Amino acid sequence: MKFKDLVKWNKRVSAVYAVGIWTMVGSYAYVTYSGRFDTPVKKREVVEEPEDPNKVVYQTAHCKTTIVYRKDFVPYSTRIFNFIRSFSGEPKSGDSDK
Repeated sequence: MKFKDLVKWNKRVSAVYAVGIWTMVGSYAYVTYSGRFDTPVKKREVVEEPEDPNKVVYQTAHCKTTIVYRKDFVPYSTRIFNFIRSFSGEPKSGDSDK
């Protein structure tokens, strides 16, 4: 390629880029001016929840996480351990008199 060809391609690419940018700026101005870009303001209602000792609420700027602990809940790891231990034939709690 000759130097003149590079200059021509540079001008062509610059023209395409400029047209794209001005189209984007013009579209944004049109949408803003016409009022289609306005987003409605949502009002948040604050709902007071009753205090529960088994409920823990973690709240950050972006999310709210509520953990509810069930009464007499046995974790799954303990359930699986007890199930596998039942095959070994070892005495369980409460089986001492048998």
